[in-house]
Amino acid sequence: MYKHILVPTDGSKLSMKAVKTAVRLAGALDAEMTAVFVIPPFGPPVYGDAMIYMPRRENALAKRTGKKALNDLEQAARTSGVKCGSLLLAAGSAWEGILKAAKTKRCDLIVMASHGRRGLAGLLIASETAKVLTHSRIPVLVCR
Repeated sequence: MYKHILVPTDGSKLSMKAVKTAVRLAGALDAEMTAVFVIPPFGPPVYGDAMIYMPRRENALAKRTGKKALNDLEQAARTSGVKCGSLLLAAGSAWEGILKAAKTKRCDLIVMASHGRRGLAGLLIASETAKVLTHSRIPVLVCR
């Protein structure tokens, strides 16, 4: 069935719930996993004359956060005997990075978390999960 599962993570508790689901599924299917953390582009905030912008500091923090999240995911996979690689990449948006990783690594399933926002909150807070669902050419399993 599925042989290579992509698991996007942001290091949150919710994304770790999706990680646990992906690890169990990969173990049952004897599939391998690839973990991905997408670093968003950093731009100066748009407000007034007195702004402080430190792109190197923001980028370094994002990389540290990403490495920790990927390490946690890889550890969960290793503990269950699932082969897992990781990918830390920068992209214009998280959903684009996720789809790029899936294509690059030739994944046949994406397992990811969703906050499940609906209505006005869902419209105002653009859901990366919804965008992956809309643009993905491979199946997506959404965990809440």
